[in-house]
Amino acid sequence: MLDFLFEYGMFLAKSVTVIVAVAIILILIAGLSRKSAGGPRLTVEKLNEKFREMADVLQAAMLNKSAWKKREKEEKKEKKQQEKAATTKDDHRKRIFVLDFKGDIRATGVANLREEITGIVAVATDKDEVVLRLENPGGAVHEHGLAASQLLRIKERGIPLTVIVDKIAASGGYLMACIADRIIAAPFAVIGSIGVIAQIPNFHRVLESKGVDFEQVTAGKYKRTVTMFGRNTDEDRAKLKEELEDVHALFKLLVARHRPDLDVEAIATGEHWYGTRALELGLIDELGTSDDVLMSAAPDADIFEISYRGKQTLQERLMSTFEASADRVALWVAEQQNRSRYR
Repeated sequence: MLDFLFEYGMFLAKSVTVIVAVAIILILIAGLSRKSAGGPRLTVEKLNEKFREMADVLQAAMLNKSAWKKREKEEKKEKKQQEKAATTKDDHRKRIFVLDFKGDIRATGVANLREEITGIVAVATDKDEVVLRLENPGGAVHEHGLAASQLLRIKERGIPLTVIVDKIAASGGYLMACIADRIIAAPFAVIGSIGVIAQIPNFHRVLESKGVDFEQVTAGKYKRTVTMFGRNTDEDRAKLKEELEDVHALFKLLVARHRPDLDVEAIATGEHWYGTRALELGLIDELGTSDDVLMSAAPDADIFEISYRGKQTLQERLMSTFEASADRVALWVAEQQNRSRYR
């Protein structure tokens, strides 16, 4: 009997594995077919309408019929006035263009950011505003430097730029944030980390113990300094330290240029602070969240959320589809476990 149960259990496990594998393959194929159909595109969503619809759902549930009709009439009148104001080219109602940037170590979002900014600077004036909702823990210097340069394009055209940090803007993230005319952060958002770091594992002793030689031929004294596989010298380490100090000096110079009232030497220690403390130190200008800022601005401005999606490579489509599929499978497994637990 026990042998039968064991064999049955193994058969069931194999069957479930095959079914899940087939399901993942089908989901991948379906996802790839959907994503390959769409090319690069810029999308625009008016957030005023979104805020209004959310409020209407609650108001419809709370107001009586006559009060609801009165509210609808007032909203139509207000919308008509806004549309009329928008047709006047020289004196248009203020527009706020909202961008999102979620950073990673290689600042891969900069490819889409540059397209979004190109679209905005083609139509925005100094009466408008760009708001960047930034979430970025930092990463590679040159790539985050390019992201900061994209934001400079907005300022150079005289368009006010506001950066709002709900979670984190550290290291390369703050390199981007400091470009803004105004920085707003949530009380517990992580701000700062104005410093530079390089961490490199070294496998020289492991290779040496296995009798493996590592050969590296260079032209130029400092073409390579600290290496992963060769023997590192004090001179190599000193040169890398010199290079890091040079990058740190450039970082501090950029911060000082765009936030002249900030005591850069006091805060450029590599430390980070939460929003409340960052305000006291002058790293940010206000405390708040992106939701509050945008909802407060909605009565007096037209708010447009801008996003660009470029054409993905096959590898990127495969990875994003696989990640989404894995998330769905994990969610399904968790749901099945919970159902079994509470039966």
